[in-house]
Amino acid sequence: MTMTYSGTTALITGASSGLGAEFASRFAARGANLVLVARRADRLEELARDLRAKHGVTITVLPLDLGRPGAGRVLKDELSGRGIAVDTLVNNAGFGTRGPFVEEDADLIASEIALNVSALVDITRAFLPGLLASGKGALVNVASTAAFQPIPGMAVYGATKAFVLSFTEAVAHETKDADLRVLALCPGATRTEFFEVLGSESAAVGVMQTSEQVVETALKALGGKATPASVVSGWANRVAAGFAQRLPRALTVAIAARAVQD
Repeated sequence: MTMTYSGTTALITGASSGLGAEFASRFAARGANLVLVARRADRLEELARDLRAKHGVTITVLPLDLGRPGAGRVLKDELSGRGIAVDTLVNNAGFGTRGPFVEEDADLIASEIALNVSALVDITRAFLPGLLASGKGALVNVASTAAFQPIPGMAVYGATKAFVLSFTEAVAHETKDADLRVLALCPGATRTEFFEVLGSESAAVGVMQTSEQVVETALKALGGKATPASVVSGWANRVAAGFAQRLPRALTVAIAARAVQD
């Protein structure tokens, strides 16, 4: 099985900045056509113009709030109506909230779960049959090193990313005999707009990576002879994730709580 870029189509959510924009740039440079999805139409159009000019690929821009119910069906119907088949799906859209759970805004928490979990599952289910039929591309779900232990002070965010990791690894096993590469990408702190939305960089544990470094980790995993079901970006993050899985659960929770506090 070989990962194919040239002449294929990659759907990337959360594509207006950060990891999503970097995935778009790297895929376009390899000759992939793109479907870019996010809420900010102006940012998507600017990115699309730049990548079309640089790489001559076809780019479809779809401004959409993926937190709405049925986002997967909406996306699938829209692209089917345009005659666009998707070979690779990168589920990157998501955000985090911070603070004691009892004090968090209930509506914001609901939106966080809707985008980080419900939309990712819905979009994956809508496009997975086509990805399997294509046999040329990949399914990449962006999780986090927050997936490896509970995060007091970011309880909902950590739980959503634990779900993404578990879900993706299960789907990878279910489809292991198919010509589809399935990967849960687990970055640590990354220089994106994530911490602006979060409202603080105090939760940025360890040395921050760049979007380029994180996406390079994903591309190397996809380009290998056998794609792992999950990969942690950065050696220090891999070590920390390994310890989190081996230490007593109560200790990992206590360490995580201290790491993200102001």
